Amino acid sequence: MPGLQRKEKWESSMSDITGDTASVSVPPDLLTNNIDPGVYRKGPRASNGASQVTIATEETEDSRKQIFGKDENEERGNWTGRFDFLLSLLGYAVGLGNVWRFPYLCYRNGGGAFLIPFVLMMILVGVPLFFMEAALGQFCSSGPMTCWRFAPLFKGVGIAMVAVSALTSLYYNMILAWSYYYFFASFTSDLPWVSCDNSWNTRDCSTMLPLTDCADSVGQKYDNGTCLNGDTFVGLWDVKKFTSATGRKRKLASEEYWEKIALDQSTGIEDFGQPKWDLVLCLMLAWIVCFFCLIKGIKSTGKVVYFTAVFPYVVLLILFFNGIFLSNAGEGIYFYIVPDFSRLLDAGVWKDAAVQIFFSMSIAGGGLVTLSSYNRFHNNILLDSIIVSIGDTVTCIFAGFVIFSYLGHMAGELNVKVEDVAQSGAGLAFVVYPTAVASLPASPFWSALFFFMLITLGLDSQFAMLETVLTGVMDQYPTLRPHKTLVILAISIVFFIIGLPLCAPGGVYLVQILDNYVGGWTLLIIGFAEVTCISYVYGVNRFIRDIEIMLGKKMIIWWKICWMVISPIAILLIFIATFVEYEASTYGDYTFPAWADALGWIMAIAIILAIPITMLYQVNKEDEVTSFWGKIKLQCIPSREWGPALVRQRASGLRGWVRAGSMGRKRRVR
Repeated sequence: MPGLQRKEKWESSMSDITGDTASVSVPPDLLTNNIDPGVYRKGPRASNGASQVTIATEETEDSRKQIFGKDENEERGNWTGRFDFLLSLLGYAVGLGNVWRFPYLCYRNGGGAFLIPFVLMMILVGVPLFFMEAALGQFCSSGPMTCWRFAPLFKGVGIAMVAVSALTSLYYNMILAWSYYYFFASFTSDLPWVSCDNSWNTRDCSTMLPLTDCADSVGQKYDNGTCLNGDTFVGLWDVKKFTSATGRKRKLASEEYWEKIALDQSTGIEDFGQPKWDLVLCLMLAWIVCFFCLIKGIKSTGKVVYFTAVFPYVVLLILFFNGIFLSNAGEGIYFYIVPDFSRLLDAGVWKDAAVQIFFSMSIAGGGLVTLSSYNRFHNNILLDSIIVSIGDTVTCIFAGFVIFSYLGHMAGELNVKVEDVAQSGAGLAFVVYPTAVASLPASPFWSALFFFMLITLGLDSQFAMLETVLTGVMDQYPTLRPHKTLVILAISIVFFIIGLPLCAPGGVYLVQILDNYVGGWTLLIIGFAEVTCISYVYGVNRFIRDIEIMLGKKMIIWWKICWMVISPIAILLIFIATFVEYEASTYGDYTFPAWADALGWIMAIAIILAIPITMLYQVNKEDEVTSFWGKIKLQCIPSREWGPALVRQRASGLRGWVRAGSMGRKRRVR
């Protein structure tokens, strides 16, 4: 009868909170052994012997009224202001991917036609999962490591989330280190990546191989793509023929600066090399900034985001109004917005749109659960989720206008098509953009402004990922909370040391592997496990009722349909399409060796293995029943600690689900 005994204890503790049974002489274990010690403070016992609790939040006439400036949860802390959370959430969702990945996917997938599947996937997958994660964190006031008390068997999903955030923060901060490098390099009278007259430039630099139409009056065309006037080299009349015949590739001056000076890039991941001291210093600076911004947790980051979340929009607006008046900018914008509807029949377009949603919205990384866990219980998380989702979508689309206006201008300057200018990832941020700003008046100023914008864009996402790791550690080991500063210092030092290989000449290849595998299909598996667990193990009706308790209003059936049917099926189809179209990793023209892809697979599989390994551990430690199936059932039922953090919030309407019998049947406590 062990399962029944646990059920009776659980019912007893719930009754003490909700007042459904007679008074008891001692406080329930639910209060004294809570995962967050100090949230509940024992008060003087009432004369009738009933347990009393001193609530850590000021009571008001309206129990749903939120009082800012004073923590509702004194032990764990809350956001200081109403907009602290909203801007932090917006900054987390809107990151570097909005600037360098979305525009690239647009031009690769039919220009404006890509916006159709992108918006549809945002509605069907992005917003529902975004809202689900944020609501989960707010309801239980727990991070991704401890929010799974509603189904302890799935705690490994939270561990996988923290692992993804930890590994992603390693290479994300390296990208910020590159941004710091370019920011400091911009403080000069002449940008070093403008001309081909520097010692590091090669004979393949763009101005060494100028483009020409090679008219009869200019010179003679040769089959290798060159144009000669007698013995004098005039330029290239066909770049593709030149590359095919000679094996040489024409490069922008900014590309050579990126490869030879900023990175000292090796020929491949096989030739890794030693860390560059200047990049090591920039990486150290990136971690120092993160440490000081996180030193007081959400109290400090909540203030920093007022600048870091807003400043990028100011710069984007300035760059937009400057870019649209450049010569040939209209060609770039035309390419961006004119749809090729035939591409909508390509499954790869829909797959790219859905994967971009996961990247852009930062779904399944644990950050949404973490940030929302510091909310007040009755915060309107639905409204916040919709605002951030719309803001993220609008930012992606608007950033596309900004970027393609400059790409159109560059295409005109280089005498090539727009699609031959656009690149993805680091190539777009550190090759194309520096060339674009170099063509502007007072180019050092615009360059410094642009890379400072990249820094502020990345900092918000980096803060959230590190806060996810920090919150996971704190929630799992609450005794460390008084030493939060030392914990974040230790995390920063350890992550800095682990990230040192990324500063080596071969580090950029490792960054590409991490980006491909850690932040790729692993997020799809975690997201699928999360939505199926909440919808079918915990119960979508129960989860919706939890949200209704927080919001004080009924939820429409749309969310239920999405969580139970549309979102899981969409994620499953995306996952299948990802593997069907799997190809070896590449970086520009370089194809990674098989062992490098194997390294990526090992990291990704190690993250996902946290889910089944934790399941086996949870089942093994279950001692109330002996049968394997019985243990699984018990581990799929909410533990005694599940629910809102504060007693007042539990008593305001929550009656929970309890075990009815040793095999885990459930009934509502009325």
